Amino acid sequence: MSFHRRQFLVGGAVAAAALLGSRAAFAQTTSSPPAGPFKLDPLPYANDALAPHIDARTMEIHHDRHHQAYVNNLNAAVKDHGQVAQMSLKDILAKLGEMPEAIRTAVRNNGGGHANHTMFWQVMGPNGGAPSGALAEAIQRDLGGLDKLKSDFNGAGARVFGSGWVFVTVTRDGKLALESRPNQDTPLMDGKMVLFGNDVWEHAYYLTYQNRRPDYLAAWWNVVNWGKVGERYAAAAAGTLTL
Repeated sequence: MSFHRRQFLVGGAVAAAALLGSRAAFAQTTSSPPAGPFKLDPLPYANDALAPHIDARTMEIHHDRHHQAYVNNLNAAVKDHGQVAQMSLKDILAKLGEMPEAIRTAVRNNGGGHANHTMFWQVMGPNGGAPSGALAEAIQRDLGGLDKLKSDFNGAGARVFGSGWVFVTVTRDGKLALESRPNQDTPLMDGKMVLFGNDVWEHAYYLTYQNRRPDYLAAWWNVVNWGKVGERYAAAAAGTLTL
């Protein structure tokens, strides 16, 4: 066997071993997330329940990988900060400026990501229905009706540069407002309550829609669970709405 052939085989074996090792390390990391106070709840529906508007593979990757990473990173950030670890996520985000400087950015990004996605899974479902009762009245009063809400919401989402979210916020007295935020920022960071919101990071839609974010925003309304949004509206009035 020539020197070059032996060198090639040895090099290939080393590369293969390194690849397997990295895969094993990845599997260990993903199967054994770090312990901590924050947990990822399972989806309240099957991965394919929102198809064809959001495909099953996107749901799997988005929930099981992206959201899990936010939870893991948040737990890692607070593990040496016992007082922070004992706080609710809502309070952490509302007091972000009081967080230790060493972990503030990690808490902002990953705490925001955990809060946003926890809300996101809740407000979607396969049988969305339509807004009714006090919620429908508030949409008409504050946002000009459902059609105008959809148009303004989609426009705000399309204008988000890069990655971010578009939200409808709600006050204790039931007033609604529309706003967008970059990255994983959330109105919770300003002490506000989030009624519902949509994720316009590319990982939320790219497998089906590629760069056609406006198409995703338009299709998303087909999976809004208005019954759940109505429950959140009532919880806001009762002062019990958290994330």
